[in-house]
Amino acid sequence: MSSGTRLRILRLLLQGEKDVTRVAKHLGGTEANASAQIKILQESGLVECRYEPGQHGLKKLSRTKVRRIIIEL
Repeated sequence: MSSGTRLRILRLLLQGEKDVTRVAKHLGGTEANASAQIKILQESGLVECRYEPGQHGLKKLSRTKVRRIIIEL
């Protein structure tokens, strides 16, 4: 969790499943960056993704695999 962006994504996804476009808008960044950050979260086992048909091909939907995150400093 060395990235504040990834923490923000996790907080957003705790509210429910979101597509990459919605995550990017929430972050105020690009879809490419949001997708890259989601991929890191997915590889760490905190997020799971699935694809479904969208208006222009497939859209990637992500959700957390956890209900609660505790960070000790």
